[in-house]
Amino acid sequence: MKKIPVGETMEPIIRLKDVSMVYGVNGTRATALAGVSFDVRRGEYVVITGESGSGKSTLLTVLGGLQVPTGGAVRIGGADLSALPADGLADFRRETIGFVFQAYHLLPYLTARENVMVPMSPERISPREKASLAGELLAAVGLAGMEDRLPSQLSGGESQRVAIARALVHDPPVILADEPTGNLDSATGKQVLDLFSSLHARGKTVLMVTHNLSNLARATRSIRLRDGRIEDDRTRRPLTAKPLAV
Repeated sequence: MKKIPVGETMEPIIRLKDVSMVYGVNGTRATALAGVSFDVRRGEYVVITGESGSGKSTLLTVLGGLQVPTGGAVRIGGADLSALPADGLADFRRETIGFVFQAYHLLPYLTARENVMVPMSPERISPREKASLAGELLAAVGLAGMEDRLPSQLSGGESQRVAIARALVHDPPVILADEPTGNLDSATGKQVLDLFSSLHARGKTVLMVTHNLSNLARATRSIRLRDGRIEDDRTRRPLTAKPLAV
């Protein structure tokens, strides 16, 4: 699948139009998103905040094509996610979006290197090439020498860095992160956030859901949700400006 270019910062790479998500169980309806619309330009670093239940995580799963919205449209790189067949959506997601979750989602019986290799499965490259690429990615996130450790032998911060390395396997232009520092102490969390700042500096478009308002200092833009709607959407610094020291 063709890669989405990341150099044209003025063109939206993400576009949401009137996106809604309504859940229904036994006749009871709950609205997670209610007519959410916004664009994200290439190279933005967007921090999404809001209280628990505001719709933050639902928004991220919809953006990533992990859930189909009840209504509205989601376009990434010009592709309408709702128009893609299941296999096409999986390929698009694999090539275009890197996911980083609070819980890491590492397979406990695989080493750090093997966990990074998991999304390489469909690739037609040799096992040796896969292992080499995984090692390079782990070194890039500061885990050189830890390739053969199991998740149980890694700290929380190290586990999250493995997850970030895994998210970078296909060099995706978009990184979606859901509370990536939620399970980490402040010092370790800062190290992980430094990695996201580095990815943003390399041209990645980053959208991060967080409860930690101190993360706003790193963002070019912030969006606050309340009851499934956008309560506030503001630019925090120009795309070309450096993040504030934290």
